[in-house]
Amino acid sequence: QVQLVESGGGLVQPGGSLRLSCAASGFTVANYAIGWFRQAPGKEREGVSCIRTGTYYADSVKGRFTISRDNAKNTVYLQMNSLTPEDTAVYYCAADSIGCSPHRMDYWGKGTLVTVSS
Repeated sequence: QVQLVESGGGLVQPGGSLRLSCAASGFTVANYAIGWFRQAPGKEREGVSCIRTGTYYADSVKGRFTISRDNAKNTVYLQMNSLTPEDTAVYYCAADSIGCSPHRMDYWGKGTLVTVSS
């Protein structure tokens, strides 16, 4: 059974950091494109970062977020630094056999809430 479970969200002050984890089961993350997406209240879901053979970052997070993969743990991480209130959203990880798109992924997690507020 394929499953993606996100963790690591929470409340953080502006300028702070969080590390999100996406633990996969039922498939091998090294063989898939794994993406992080987010959806803020009242906004459409957007792509944040993706990893497969290389990495991709949305312009809004470049230089602040880092995606990584631990094949031994079958887990993908998103290190988020210098967080701002604009980063507040539910963050989802997803997997696809082809590539990352907010509108077409094979598998989705249930999401973890990140709130950036003082």
